[in-house]
Amino acid sequence: MSYRKDHVLSFKHESHSNYVEGKTEETLNNLFAEIMQNGIHGFCFSIYEDGQKPGDIISIEQVRKRMEIIKPHTRWVRSFSCIEGNEFVPIVAKEMGLKTLVGAWLGNDAELNQRELDGLIKLAKEGFVDIASVGNEVMYRKDLTEDELLEYMRKTKAEIPNIPLGYVDAYYEFTDRPRITELCDIILCNCYPFWEGCPVEHSLDYMKQMYNQAVLAGNGKKVIITETGWPSQGQNLKGAYPSEKSARDYFINTQLWSEKDQVPIFYFATFDESWKVDAEGLAGAYWGIWDKDEQLKF
Repeated sequence: MSYRKDHVLSFKHESHSNYVEGKTEETLNNLFAEIMQNGIHGFCFSIYEDGQKPGDIISIEQVRKRMEIIKPHTRWVRSFSCIEGNEFVPIVAKEMGLKTLVGAWLGNDAELNQRELDGLIKLAKEGFVDIASVGNEVMYRKDLTEDELLEYMRKTKAEIPNIPLGYVDAYYEFTDRPRITELCDIILCNCYPFWEGCPVEHSLDYMKQMYNQAVLAGNGKKVIITETGWPSQGQNLKGAYPSEKSARDYFINTQLWSEKDQVPIFYFATFDESWKVDAEGLAGAYWGIWDKDEQLKF
């Protein structure tokens, strides 16, 4: 989740790009079905079932069951951690012929951080990692100093020099923290118009601005949107309102733009996850394309 109170982008446009505008509900539902049938670039993998939360140990069988559901609809899978069963995500993804963006989750616990990095390095050396991510929104949460993160990145890069390596954070961090941007082989940015209170009808233009800010910061480096999405239920944030229609329409807009402009995107998320209510309020539990019972929503 990324929310910046002092963002400098503007979503007040006279005209805006919106692929869903003027289309009937039947047309939009058919468009959603067609996109899912053709498959998208990537999904962020939701590992936790109802009643589970980070820290719980997840089995390879659970990962395999959920991967089977998403496999026909994606080419890449992104994982967030390399311990407590999360290490099975890239292993099972590779089993099923998918590519992987594998993340080591970093926080303020040095021992856990080392376990995560050891797990990432092991998976990479065994051939399960196509892109490696060291940390996710650590600067946003202020769990580490910039110097601490850079040291983790350098050490990991030295162990797996042939794997493209980056750090995931909100798009603006790559402008604000040029030392991190310089160390990244690839820019991995999160773009959430919802969390910045953008109305859904302007959200595609707004996401393009977020992406282009990261492109400028990257100075020629490849940029991947590692998270974007829209909740189907929950509380509003300024002009951003959750609803099933908005979630479906945002997904369609995102995927048509991704295909048209060849922008690689990992959509957040695959399945609804109840545990996220504690961190993000009611909307946090409803970001999935599938619900918590693994039924496709739209």
